[in-house]
This record gives sequence, structure tokens and C-alpha cells, in this order.
Amino acid sequence: MDRRKFIRLTGGGIIVAAAAASAGCTQHMPAAAIEPWQGPGQESDVRRWILGYAILAPHSHNLQSWLVDLRRPDEILLRCDLARLLPEADPFSRQIMMSHGTFLELLDIAARERGLRADISLFPEGPFGPSTLDQRPVARIRLVADPTLAKDPLFAQILHRRTNRSAYDAARPVPPDAWAAMTESVKPHSLRFGFAGLDQSDLLRRHRAIAAAAWRIELTTPRVIMETYKVLRVGATEIEQHRDGLFVLDRIPVLMSKIGLFDRSQPPAPDDYATTSQIKDFNAKLEATPGFLWMVSEGNDRVTQINAGRAYLRVQLAATAAGIALQPLSQALQEYPEQAQPYAEIRSLLGATQANRTVQMWARAGFAPPVGPAPRRGVDAQLIRA
Repeated sequence: MDRRKFIRLTGGGIIVAAAAASAGCTQHMPAAAIEPWQGPGQESDVRRWILGYAILAPHSHNLQSWLVDLRRPDEILLRCDLARLLPEADPFSRQIMMSHGTFLELLDIAARERGLRADISLFPEGPFGPSTLDQRPVARIRLVADPTLAKDPLFAQILHRRTNRSAYDAARPVPPDAWAAMTESVKPHSLRFGFAGLDQSDLLRRHRAIAAAAWRIELTTPRVIMETYKVLRVGATEIEQHRDGLFVLDRIPVLMSKIGLFDRSQPPAPDDYATTSQIKDFNAKLEATPGFLWMVSEGNDRVTQINAGRAYLRVQLAATAAGIALQPLSQALQEYPEQAQPYAEIRSLLGATQANRTVQMWARAGFAPPVGPAPRRGVDAQLIRA
């Protein structure tokens, strides 16, 4: 969802879109909000250095629901911040667990860079149930010096990784060597990785149709879109204050928010410009998308979800190294009732109709203009101190 180019006027159901001509007048991303993307720098505690990379992992809605306990020497205990969930869009917290997997993969890669083996024990006090999360730890990580450990070449891509929601180059296919690199990157994990490119026009058409239908459902399901509004940061001041969530920096929305005309307390109606313009915009991006990729797992327990997140992180780093932009298409994979039809259709398209198979990731892929990094709260904001 490109949630960065619309605004709803209070009471009127009217949207003023930030025109491309105003791009030069947009606010700038606050430097403090993206400072973690400069890297952790010097740290007396190597765990903080490692975490300085782990917190750059992709996360659903950029919620950063990671809580870290460093009170035991040479150990990192990872918990989930239960105040940072998506109960409407992600009712079983599958995507939240994948986001913990992306964190753990970056942690592992960063530890290797320092000659440390990250011994990761998932759910040391038992796994969460299939529908809820609780205060038990997600993982206990012990760091062990290992001079035989090979560094991971994907480390070099961590600070360059982005989720790119812009328009892709419709005429430029993802090259075979890039697909091969992404395929190779998931080999440490037992997932089925697949992709479709410009040479499969009928398959691309089916992908686009499912994504468009699921996108429309998300925009027109009030409780789901309101969940997005709650983590939408408008303007540099809000972004710097929160350093998480989704963000808007375009001049017109920021101006309207300042004068009290951005109503985030009510969902737009299905026929409001806020809805119809977003549908039109995203459909155009889908039509210009030259490739899609996906990952299918056997099973869907919490360990599988974590490992799917780890695998996707490696795919995105491999894509970054090849100059390929990715954007997850989460809507059709979400398990709330209104998405039942797209959910069934994408499972059918990707050969995951069996009950024991789950489409863990689906994303658009292609060449695109570079984008800046998303805000991050920093290591200190995610530490458990008592």
C-alpha cells in the first residue's frame, strides 16, 4: 500500500492528493529518525553492535515489535512487544512472527561479521499457540566465539536494504541471474521459492488481478484501514517523535494535518477519493510490475513462521545486491474473513491448496528508482531494562 500520498478532509470525504509537482516542497525525513541506518558505530558491548543491524529488519507496518533483554552476559533474549501487533490485518500474528524472523536473520549475519556464532534457541519456554502471542520469549541467543565461522556476503547489503513501494520499470525484466541469486539465498531454509517474470504474461496477469482485489478489500474494510491510520505518521514532527509506522512527508497532507483537516478518526468511504485514488494508483503499479516472487512452507507453526521471515530477509538482501526492488504484497495472505476469496485464489495459483501448505510471502519485484530508508527507533528504545 502506498499510504504516503493521500489526505481526507474532515467531514467532507474529499481527498487532496499531493501532486508530483509539489515533491520539491515536501518535508525532509528527520535525520534522527533514520540515524540507525548509518550503522551502529563503536560499541563497548558487541551485542549492542549486533542489535544495531538487527533493528534494521523489515517489519509489518514498520511496527518494530522487538523487545530485547541484555541483562545476562553473552546472551540476548528476544521477546515480542504485545502492544505492537496488528490484530485486524494479522489476526493470528503470522506476519509479526515473520518480522521476528527477519530480525533474527540480521542478528545472525551481523554476529558472523564479528566472528561470533549466534546459537539461537527458538521459544525456549515453549512456542506460542496458533492464534495468540504472550510474554514468553521468542528466542534466546548465546554468542560464542568461533574462528572457523565464515562471514556472510549479504552483510554488505544490510544498510542498503529498502522496501520500495514506487512504480517499477515495466519494460525491464528481472534478469535470470538475479532470480538465481534469490533462489540460492533461501537454501538454508526449507521453503519452496518461486517467481514469475515478463516471459509469463498470463501468469503475471493472474498475480495482478489477485493483488488488486485484495488491495481493494483492505482499503474498504473499515477496521483494517483504521489500524493503518493508527500507525500513520504525518510530517517530520510525528515521524521524529515515533520513529516507526508508516509515514507521509508530502507537502499538502502535512499542511492539511497542521491545520486540523486530516481526519484519522474515521475511515474513508468506498467511493471517497481516498479509496478510489489509492486503488487506481496501486493498480497502475501492479500493471507495471515485471515480476512476482513467493515462498510456500510446509506447515505454519511458529517456528516455520520465524524461519520464513529469516528466508525472506535473505531474499531481499540478495535482491538488493542485484539492484532489484521488492515490495511485499501482504493483503491476500492475511487471514481475516473479508480476504477469504483472494486468500484462496493465491493459494491455488501458487500450488498451496493443501491444508499443510502456507504462502508465507508474496512480493512484487523489479527495477525502480531508489527510495530512502524507513524510520527506526534505535537499540535503546527496544531494550528491556527491568
